Amino acid sequence: MLTTAGKNLIAAALTNIGSPTLFTNANSYIGLGDSTTAESASHTDLQASTNKVRVGMESGYPSVTNNVITFKAVFGAAQGNFAVNEWGVFNASSSGTMLSRKQVNVGTKNGGTWTVTVTLTIG
Repeated sequence: MLTTAGKNLIAAALTNIGSPTLFTNANSYIGLGDSTTAESASHTDLQASTNKVRVGMESGYPSVTNNVITFKAVFGAAQGNFAVNEWGVFNASSSGTMLSRKQVNVGTKNGGTWTVTVTLTIG
């Protein structure tokens, strides 16, 4: 779900009003958390109180093909070891704007490496 803050950032970027932080490779992050709180457009961060982490993009991401934006991050063995129940896309390693959030149980990460890909369709 696109957040209200994400929609406002898109509108500002399209009209060149203000100075929104764009979702470039250097500024884009996928966050994982353990909250089961239902998603809401009003959310500005993951809803987990402690078990949450953000990881930056892999080289070449985000990418755009037609109207689909793809974000991709690799969570290493020491990152995100908890029951993952939510994800979000951000333009900063902390704070910043959360473009989108989804509440969904994707499993429990316990060591190992997870590659997380998020695709957002604009349309």
